[in-house]
Amino acid sequence: MMMIYGLIPFMRQTLPYSEMQQTIDYRWPTNSRVGQRASAQFIGVGDEKITLSGELRPEITGGAISMLTIKLLADEGRAWPLIGGNGTIYGMYVIENYSSTSSEFYSDGSASKIMFSLNLLRVDESLTSMFGDLKKQADGLISGAGSLPGQVTSAMASVKTAAGNLISQAGGLIG
Repeated sequence: MMMIYGLIPFMRQTLPYSEMQQTIDYRWPTNSRVGQRASAQFIGVGDEKITLSGELRPEITGGAISMLTIKLLADEGRAWPLIGGNGTIYGMYVIENYSSTSSEFYSDGSASKIMFSLNLLRVDESLTSMFGDLKKQADGLISGAGSLPGQVTSAMASVKTAAGNLISQAGGLIG
């Protein structure tokens, strides 16, 4: 697997990309000064974009179904995690733009060559904001596990009561 976006893996059988371009903008506004060069101030990271492009050959790689899957994911308008095949976590991305060009057609009208380009925009603040505070998550899981036996006992008592009521109602219908 080359990369995964949400639940869609990029690999030879689905959407193998031949190029990946990553662009990160850094914001440096300037203020004009009399008789001097304008001063610049760093105010943070701007847009982070990834463009994936490639060529599909449906007899070897993914094809129209793979492209439809990407389109349906884009239509949802949700952010999904983008993770490289080597384990690199890029962040949460939305599909900003998708394009495909079909050519070299078979007699049934299906394309034997599909060129695609997918533009992704990062929408999370940082990996910390994406995953949250891991210690808080772990503490919540541990405290939740501590109350689990009581919850199981309570659920079993509710099932027993519901089953008893059902049996008594069924007995009244039969008798």
